[in-house]
Amino acid sequence: MKVEIWSDVVCPWCAIGRQRFRSALAAFPHREEVEVRWRSFELDPTAPREHPGDRNRRIADKVGVGVEQARTMHAQMTATAAADGLDFRFDDTRDGNTFDAHRLLHLAFASGGGALQDAVKERLLRATFTEGEPIGDPETLVRLVAEAGVDADEARAVLAGDRYAAEVREDEAQARRYGISGVPFFVIDETYGVSGAQPAEALREVLDKAWAETHPLQVLTPAGGSDDAACADGSCSI
Repeated sequence: MKVEIWSDVVCPWCAIGRQRFRSALAAFPHREEVEVRWRSFELDPTAPREHPGDRNRRIADKVGVGVEQARTMHAQMTATAAADGLDFRFDDTRDGNTFDAHRLLHLAFASGGGALQDAVKERLLRATFTEGEPIGDPETLVRLVAEAGVDADEARAVLAGDRYAAEVREDEAQARRYGISGVPFFVIDETYGVSGAQPAEALREVLDKAWAETHPLQVLTPAGGSDDAACADGSCSI
């Protein structure tokens, strides 16, 4: 079963959504047969490499609220993240343009498949929301993905050119075809779409439903067995 997840590395709900999906997957009995692929989505393709100024002021201006209300929003998000085991520190955040981060996520998948890509995704999210790393800075990105297992020289070579740029744009084009306007967004077997960082229980239900529809139960009668050994038509009622 294939699960594709559109998200951005500067999206707090995406970090929470990843954590909840991990919990859902851990409880899913067929988790070893699930292929997870992270897809690219830029919340702000026009962003500079690093946003200048105070984050609270920027978010306040973006959503049309006061600075104190923006600070309250961040506090509420921090508490939500903490309930899922994440440590958000918005005052230290240095987010910015994520196009290069998405290119390196594609490199990670090409180099080591879904496991390496997921490790890089986790590293970039933690760098953004806990460690205050400048997530749009090329050398910072090389260091971070190398810590997750990607070859540093290859990562640096990717950022020096335009490799994986087309793959990022294709992910974003597919998001538009699906009608995705917000992230995280989960697509299971190109059939089911789930929007938002839903609770782990809800995500598990979707996994169960998708699995059941593609792997229907096959009832077998063992050699030498008999269908007569089963209760049917009320013959075993008491």
